[in-house]
Amino acid sequence: MSAFSRNLCSTASRTIRQRASIACKATRPIALTAARTPLLQRAAIAAPFSTSSSFRSMAPIVPSNREFDPEIKDIANYVHNVAVDTPLAIDTARWILIDTLGCGLKALEFEQCTNILGPVVEGTVVPNGTKVPGTSYQLDPVKGAFNIGATIRWLDFNDCWLAAEWGHPSDNLGAILAVADWASRTNKNGGKVGNGKVFKIRDVLEAMIRAHEIQGCLALENSFNKVGLDHVLLVKVASTAVVSQMLGLTESQTRDAVSQAWADGQDLRTYRHSPNTMSRKSWAAGNACERAVNLVLKVAGGEGGMPTVLSAPTWGFYDVNFGGKPFQFQRPYGSYVMENVLFKVSYPAEFHSQTAVEAAQKLNKKLKALGKTAEDIESVVNRTHEACIRIIDKQFKPMDNFADRDHCVQYMVSTMFVFDRLEASDYSDGGEAATSALVESLRQRISCVEDPQFTADYHDPEKRTISNALTVKLKDGTVLDEEVVEVPLGHRLRREEAKPHILEKYKRHLGPHFPAEHVDKLVKLGTDAKTLDEMDVDTYVDLYVKN
Repeated sequence: MSAFSRNLCSTASRTIRQRASIACKATRPIALTAARTPLLQRAAIAAPFSTSSSFRSMAPIVPSNREFDPEIKDIANYVHNVAVDTPLAIDTARWILIDTLGCGLKALEFEQCTNILGPVVEGTVVPNGTKVPGTSYQLDPVKGAFNIGATIRWLDFNDCWLAAEWGHPSDNLGAILAVADWASRTNKNGGKVGNGKVFKIRDVLEAMIRAHEIQGCLALENSFNKVGLDHVLLVKVASTAVVSQMLGLTESQTRDAVSQAWADGQDLRTYRHSPNTMSRKSWAAGNACERAVNLVLKVAGGEGGMPTVLSAPTWGFYDVNFGGKPFQFQRPYGSYVMENVLFKVSYPAEFHSQTAVEAAQKLNKKLKALGKTAEDIESVVNRTHEACIRIIDKQFKPMDNFADRDHCVQYMVSTMFVFDRLEASDYSDGGEAATSALVESLRQRISCVEDPQFTADYHDPEKRTISNALTVKLKDGTVLDEEVVEVPLGHRLRREEAKPHILEKYKRHLGPHFPAEHVDKLVKLGTDAKTLDEMDVDTYVDLYVKN
């Protein structure tokens, strides 16, 4: 026995004798000094400052029937008990479904995207597993959620939600479709996933509405980007809630699962900003879908939850990640977000730039009428809203990669001026736009200034505009009239105008992957509400599979 151990045992023995003596003889109390305090008492005093467990816990006993944070209870109640079948929400969800799947197929044309797809172990095929549209992969639902989620978000070309926090609620389709497809295939072959249910596309649409609503309502008044967190954490929370309900978990289990999502490691936003801008921003939502499905399956297997994961002092989400402030809410959960979601129709560009790019395209017509081109432009001023400046105002920052370019309003506007187009390939390294000296020169002559009214209108729930206004000065001193675009094509106020363009975009994205007759079949099905709603999910997904 070491000297340290002998001394420890001797001290402990003396402590026991001293306590016995005190109890029997009521001798004078022992002074609590470092030199004379027994080891067990010193350990108890030191416990609050120790990383080890104390000999006797001084913490109060926590009752086992703790109430969950109301924010979590509201989410669970919503997905289990609130109907979401308004005609406008269902119709919008159908358009979101085909637009999102089309964007996922378009992403498969980019090698950097396809390189991260597939199973963990090459060649693995999961019987009755999730099928990934546009590929031959059949995976477990966790990895399937990542694959689908990564493809549909890769090009930043589908829906968008802008508020105190922004994001893309269609990202949740990665988790929703993966689980619905896997469960349907499994249950058709004798399984009992989600109580044996075979999902219809209508079930997927309703799950999408709920996921949109959870993500969007949390975003209305709460800015996660201002504390350095990425908006995909809301994808994880929303997907966790709706997938829990889809798989037949109880409302109590859904509370458990949602609490796990809030406790899970949250994404830092650094991969969207210089100097760390990189491709992770394109698969971060897929990662959120993957983690959501994984957490739900853990809870389904018996894992519990953390009732005060948000509000617990010191260790809860609010104190650790949100400056100690609780979430604020503008409205109860319903179907508001799906009904008001923004479609990204015209350009594969970060949404705060959409109206700026549209304004540039309109100005090109004026330049042409004057016999002028982008080479004649001296400078451009973009009167804009605060969110545009905070996220994509990168006038003098280096454009090192795809991720830098598709999140720079100056690059996107400059590309439109120079080439009268903005396509996904215009962000690629070595491409015509990325190597254009004129694009780069003009990019650095486009400045942004905030208009407080534009910012106020951006946050106004009755307007929700995303305004940009360009003023062009030519080298000969001519200043063109300012071109203002307040709402982009795809905004609720321009929804009907956008639908033919959404359908054409979907058809264009299908084209490289399937024969013309199959493209026509998918396009026709996408606009046949009754047939689509009643179709089994796995039957529908099979229409997108490549053998």
